[in-house]
Amino acid sequence: MKISEIKDILKAEILVGQDQMDVRVSGAGGADLMADVLSAVAKGAVLLTGLITEHVVRTARLADVAVVVFVRGKKPDLPVLELARSYRMPVLLTEYSLFVASGRLYMNGLRGLDGSW
Repeated sequence: MKISEIKDILKAEILVGQDQMDVRVSGAGGADLMADVLSAVAKGAVLLTGLITEHVVRTARLADVAVVVFVRGKKPDLPVLELARSYRMPVLLTEYSLFVASGRLYMNGLRGLDGSW
C-alpha cells in the first residue's frame, strides 16, 4: 500500500513528506511505547502513535519505519517536524483514534507487523 492510500484511508493531513506519497509500506503497527517499536520488525512499516515527541521520530528512524502517523489529532511541535524533515521521514496526522486508524488500515488490506491478517 502506498503512503498516499494511507493518507486517504485515514483522512490524514501531510505534515512532512509530501514528495514521498508514492512510497510503499509493508505493514503497520500501533504503539506509544517506543521499546515496542524497537522490538518489532518495523522496517518499511507505518507507525501509528499518540506520542508526539522527538523520541518517536528518532525511534522510527532506528527501526527503519516508512511513515509515522500521529493519531487523535495530536499535532507535534515544530522541532519534531523539523527532525522528521531532516530524516526525510514522512509524517501524517489523523483525527482517528489509534484503534480506529488501525482498524481502517486493516480493513483495507494492510497487514500487521507480524504478517497476520
